[in-house]
Amino acid sequence: MNVEVVNTGTELLLGNVVNSHLAFLAQALFPLGLRIQRQVTVPDGDAIRDALKESFARADVVLVTGGLGPTTDDITRDVTAELLGAPLLEDREVLAAIHERFARRGFALTERVKLQALVPRGAAVLPNAHGTAPGLYFEKTENSPHLFLLPGPPRELKPMFNHSALPILRRILPPGSVAECRSFTIPGVGESAVEAEIGEALLAIPGIELGYCARPGSVDVRCIGSKEMLDRAEEIIMGRFREHVVARDGRPLEAVIVGLLAARGAKLAVAESCTGGCLSNQITNVPGSSAVFIEGVVTYSNDAKTRLLEVDAVLLGEHGAVSAAVASAMAENALRLSGADYALSLTGIAGPGGGTEGKPVGTVFIGLAGRGGVVKTHQHHFPTDRETFKYLASQTALYHLHKTLISPP
Repeated sequence: MNVEVVNTGTELLLGNVVNSHLAFLAQALFPLGLRIQRQVTVPDGDAIRDALKESFARADVVLVTGGLGPTTDDITRDVTAELLGAPLLEDREVLAAIHERFARRGFALTERVKLQALVPRGAAVLPNAHGTAPGLYFEKTENSPHLFLLPGPPRELKPMFNHSALPILRRILPPGSVAECRSFTIPGVGESAVEAEIGEALLAIPGIELGYCARPGSVDVRCIGSKEMLDRAEEIIMGRFREHVVARDGRPLEAVIVGLLAARGAKLAVAESCTGGCLSNQITNVPGSSAVFIEGVVTYSNDAKTRLLEVDAVLLGEHGAVSAAVASAMAENALRLSGADYALSLTGIAGPGGGTEGKPVGTVFIGLAGRGGVVKTHQHHFPTDRETFKYLASQTALYHLHKTLISPP
């Protein structure tokens, strides 16, 4: 089935709002065997009508986001009704839901808000548990595709799509459309190096679809095909990169770490300097991290390292804050003070200033401490912008922890 997405909203094209809809919809559709063939973002106004006409001519399914609210620039529903020749009729259940929501929150109901209860004839209402504008579904006709109108705010779109749109899509799917995908996360190796090692062997598997996605510090190898194809692909990839692969299901490294710690009943603490909380943020973005993550402390200054982590001031004076000795002390003391099973520390120079000949900008020392084991330190160099440096340093720290967690006892 040919699936297209139309994202509406001038704010998306001005850069005021980041368009996250495509990634969400694509990931939600793939398990059904559906992939988005085309996506377009258009401003509010007549461009919506033009985009819908283009998609109607070739698509089997069209997903439209935005433009269902009560303001004058919310015209998606009206334009769609015009194109389909469907008059707008007041839906009593939708209006009652709007009244109830406004009464519960103590807001005054305006006439413009009531317009959201107008539903094109023939459309099925998709309830909105997190807002006032309902979604709408139109069945495929001779002149139009299966059409879903969805709200723009992600907090409204995501639950509506999962609870209402997905069941409809499952019902209209042709048989045998579901494909399988395996995505291998390989940190510490460049995209070109990965492709050079396994690319030809993977492409030799008849019918397999292969793709690479490079991101700072890692590369994802994506394979799509039958189970037999993917088993052969996995054998090739693991045969060459077994010690590097951290996930075979596309999970980010931080999610893998949380899972490994939870399986062991182990706890983690973090002591950060140059990354400013980036590592703690990555870990706590993972659902379930509260079961394994005890605490994270950001000790940006030398005084904070001494006061909060009990790093010896003499050690700081002799070796400098950016050193293996200080990284080791930070990790060891974070482990002791928190009562965790593992502790990670980071201290470095994010730049653009502050570097020296011996410790240039981009230098980072990572400490790893564990119960009953010696403290290990690792030195790396990431000469890049501050934000990327913080991300790479944090991911590298997690990679070192991953190697420790999967090593035989």
